[in-house]
Amino acid sequence: MEPDPNRPATGRSSNSAPAGISRRAALKQTLAATGLSALAFEPAQAAEAARTPDARRGSPRRYAMQKSINLWAFPYPQRMSLEECLQLAKDAGFDGIELNYDLENDLSPKAGTGDYHAIRRMADRVGIQISGLCSFLFWPYPLTSNDPVKRERGLELAGKIARAAHDLGVENVLVVPGAVHIPWRDDHEPVPNDVCDRRAREAVGKLVGAAERLKVYLNIENIFFNGYLMTPMEMNAFVDGFGSPHVRVHFDTGNISMFQYPEHWIAVLGDRTRNVHLKEFTKKGTDFSLETFRPLLDGTTNWPAVTDALDQVGYRGFLTFEYFHPYAHYPEALIYQTSDSLDRILGRKS
Repeated sequence: MEPDPNRPATGRSSNSAPAGISRRAALKQTLAATGLSALAFEPAQAAEAARTPDARRGSPRRYAMQKSINLWAFPYPQRMSLEECLQLAKDAGFDGIELNYDLENDLSPKAGTGDYHAIRRMADRVGIQISGLCSFLFWPYPLTSNDPVKRERGLELAGKIARAAHDLGVENVLVVPGAVHIPWRDDHEPVPNDVCDRRAREAVGKLVGAAERLKVYLNIENIFFNGYLMTPMEMNAFVDGFGSPHVRVHFDTGNISMFQYPEHWIAVLGDRTRNVHLKEFTKKGTDFSLETFRPLLDGTTNWPAVTDALDQVGYRGFLTFEYFHPYAHYPEALIYQTSDSLDRILGRKS
């Protein structure tokens, strides 16, 4: 009889393994020879590998803090409405968004309680929290200015910001208490350190009673540009001096990173920190203006040390990315990139 050309000469079926070798072992050998992972065909082992954290991808620890982003990272109001910004933040995976009070936008002296209630309803409809209220108005109207008219206007605006926060159902109000120097303004006369300290304490002291009635927190921000409250010990003494639980700290990781380290501040501030800005900074650079800040993770900040320090002091609030320049082209990219970076920092993606 002539051999069947379609049948192996061994008499075994064409997909049989050699004697003494299981089909699974033969399959693994074939996969190894072709550079494929046998785990792809082992569901239990593949699942276990997927559960193993990889520190190259993100934090191997999961942190309970929440993701937020400041409105300055969006092209608002020139190219996007407030509702579009809220929706984009939600779509990108943020838990909250920090809004900014100005002289002309949706949150301004021109708005009233009804307007703020409408913004609150809008945020609720979108499904995103408002993590706090911020303002750049503390720079043109410093609470410690040598010009009494500017000081008075700054105090008036700070009170309006606190009221707006209350009407929005927001507890966190960022406060810049004063400045010895403001390098990006040519209309600010330097203020002696002791005078700055006295005026700052007087100004915040005038705001405390209203903050307590409104149930909002005046969170004092650290700023390395302004020459005031330059160490965590100074910050603690300032905050504790009011004897009120409604005067706390808004800690900014980037604002002291020129010569200091945020993880060191966090430990000293302890449970005084009520809200947090994440700003990326690089000690390799030479630009020490507002332009020095970078997209998250593109710098020298030790983010594992920062999140560990926050966790150790029991911080469970918002981590808000603050960046002053929306992308000129495809601005959504910055929002999604930042969300992804925060997922990795917080161990949500590893």
